[in-house]
Amino acid sequence: MSSDLHRREVLQAAAAVGVAGVAEAAGGKKVAGPAVAPAFFVSHGSPMVALDKDAYPQALRSFAEGLKDVLALVVVSAHWETAGGVRVTASEAPPLIYDFGGFPEPLYQLTYPCPGEPVLAREVVSRLASAGFPAVEDPARGLDHGTWVPLRLTLPEARLPVVQLSMPRGATAEDVARMGEALRPLRSQGVMLMGSGGITHNLRRVVFQDKSAPAEPWAQAFDTWVAQGLSARDFTGLRAWSTAPNARLAHPSTEHLFPLYFVLGAALPEDRVTPVYEGFHHGTLSMRSFALRT
Repeated sequence: MSSDLHRREVLQAAAAVGVAGVAEAAGGKKVAGPAVAPAFFVSHGSPMVALDKDAYPQALRSFAEGLKDVLALVVVSAHWETAGGVRVTASEAPPLIYDFGGFPEPLYQLTYPCPGEPVLAREVVSRLASAGFPAVEDPARGLDHGTWVPLRLTLPEARLPVVQLSMPRGATAEDVARMGEALRPLRSQGVMLMGSGGITHNLRRVVFQDKSAPAEPWAQAFDTWVAQGLSARDFTGLRAWSTAPNARLAHPSTEHLFPLYFVLGAALPEDRVTPVYEGFHHGTLSMRSFALRT
């Protein structure tokens, strides 16, 4: 049996029986229940990181070494907001969306041929609906660069099924945290929940000509506020982001910050906050990334 097929059988069995210590796998074999998967927040930065070979992609690859038991991924990206509820990718083979312009041609030639997982998409829709979020499957939607770029760096083999869901337009930090809470049980089925955005994101202040420019004080202050909240496990306090230093300078709009709350909402009491990467690109883009792991 191929490892890919085994992963999908275990995932489907776990979805069928819920959180169980032992599940009946296809073919009548007994398999141990999936390990608890992490919740992962990644600051994805510029699309150009997909072509980089510096410390940031190296850190993501190092993080991936601890993901051998993960069966699938459910991702919220800054680059998909929808009116009228949540939409969930539901195709067997999600296409890529190159939702950026003006970059070098090699960036548009990159691929990430991961499978989708319609069974998992249906469970995501069901759990969100039960939590009060109108949700529907979207078999046509692909994966935007907020999803495929960091995954290509983290898991370049593209073997794990990926399901992406939108953020409801006009949602609050509390709303997005409740989405993470609703999907938290999936972690015990081996599904990693991932939020992709940025701890700071103000394109008008980015130093595009110098990736290694020193962090500007206002961006550093907001990043430090987030880091302190994570260190103290004050996940509820972090929702009061508008009271943080330079909040509106760090985030003139909220779409890059709010995937953070999806991850924090999925936290388990026994989770440890594990740094994955800390640092800045282009003077104002905090690339802080971390995982919640049991």
